[in-house]
Amino acid sequence: MSFPEFPKPAPGEVLLVCTCHAEGRALWGGLLDEIAARWEDDGLVLGDTGVRLRMVEDSGWDFLHAGNVPVLVPGGSPVPPVVVLADIPVVYGGDGPLLVDLASIPGRGVRILSARLGEILADLLGGTLAFDDLVQDMDRCGTYQGDGGRPAFPTPTSTPPRRSFPSLPSTAAALLVRTCFDDEAGWQALLGELGGTDVDGWVGADLDLDEIGVEHYPLTALVVDNPAFEGLQPGQVPALVPPEEHTTLVALADARTFTEPGRPLTVVDLYDSPGLQAVLPCREVGSMACNLEIANMDFYEFVAEEQ
Repeated sequence: MSFPEFPKPAPGEVLLVCTCHAEGRALWGGLLDEIAARWEDDGLVLGDTGVRLRMVEDSGWDFLHAGNVPVLVPGGSPVPPVVVLADIPVVYGGDGPLLVDLASIPGRGVRILSARLGEILADLLGGTLAFDDLVQDMDRCGTYQGDGGRPAFPTPTSTPPRRSFPSLPSTAAALLVRTCFDDEAGWQALLGELGGTDVDGWVGADLDLDEIGVEHYPLTALVVDNPAFEGLQPGQVPALVPPEEHTTLVALADARTFTEPGRPLTVVDLYDSPGLQAVLPCREVGSMACNLEIANMDFYEFVAEEQ
């Protein structure tokens, strides 16, 4: 799947992109009534903030995800710090818009309350608020200053060294990505606990349905064991997932995996709040993947709340 490039934003202008269309018509849900905007010339101005939004509508951007956004912003023009997405959770779930980072760790996302869009964009454009501030103060549902409770394992916000990672493999299943290479024995033990890998590099590919436990559904995932991904952080993951397939989740085997009981994996949200992390014992990640794949549960339901 390929997406068309975005139009060039004017200086100081922020793109508001609709990623949900029906019969060629853009669907905005109740967003345009909630953001306190007025029409001025050919764009929207948000309240008294002076922030201008350029509405972007085209069915070519249907099912666009935050990780796909950075490469669609045209070069040769001032790049705003964020792009705003009106996606399926906005249209059908009543959620707030998704802000996508373009400046610090491109491709990660945070949701905000619709009524605060102008205020938050003005602060981002003015430099009094950084995207890291949004991430640091988001609740377990991935909403900035939301009321869903603090996550027990806050998503890291320290900007990693500027380095490029290769794209992750394209798959409609899950990915298990090794990001720590200090403990080879621990890595092999992890793979063994997950049932071992087959000749094509998958764990859980040959499941015996009669032996599957409901509480610990086996993880079926393509294993990525490549030192090029050493040190990969959750916020960097969404931009590395190719758009061709709807990857269920990406689980990182990081330093925590090899030092803490239960061999916990850091699972990264790719869709609702891209870059948000959930930390689960490795034997529970298969059940998570299964529930996400059949849309039985949402990602945030696996994010532990701080007690």
